[in-house]
Amino acid sequence: MFSHLTARAQRIRLAVFDVDGVLTNGQLLFSENGEELKAFSTLDGQGIKMLQQAGIETAIITGRRSQLVARRATNLGITHVYQGREDKLVALQELLPTLGLTLDEVAYLGDDLPDLAVIRQVGLGAAVANAHFFVKQHACAVTETNGGNGAAREFCDALLAAQGKLQDALDRYL
Repeated sequence: MFSHLTARAQRIRLAVFDVDGVLTNGQLLFSENGEELKAFSTLDGQGIKMLQQAGIETAIITGRRSQLVARRATNLGITHVYQGREDKLVALQELLPTLGLTLDEVAYLGDDLPDLAVIRQVGLGAAVANAHFFVKQHACAVTETNGGNGAAREFCDALLAAQGKLQDALDRYL
């Protein structure tokens, strides 16, 4: 996925994910009682954990608010969670000083127009395969997999591979 972007990917110290359409398939499901439901891929979760184990910080920035997102982030050990943030670039710029990082050290995976400003500003801005066409035009990389179906894992594996850390991450399970 990032073979043409290896130099950029090697600088990444923070991977940021949108939620709806990236960590989920983008469908908004509601029960009869109005409870929101979301389906997360376990493949994506494992990829995020592998990034963390390799020393890459992780974060979520999403325009919607959901207790399910907070719970998923807690389960994955993601401590940097920004919900209800329509201007995702502002949220990211709030986070960077606390981590001592710059925009060129960030990789971002998004799918729709609210993600576009971040995708265009970070060191490695990527889109999922089923992202809006305009977002894919501005992304420097596009996954082969759709959001919610392992796209975040593909993104994580590509970052780890570019940094020479993927094999070690996989070998932990042998």
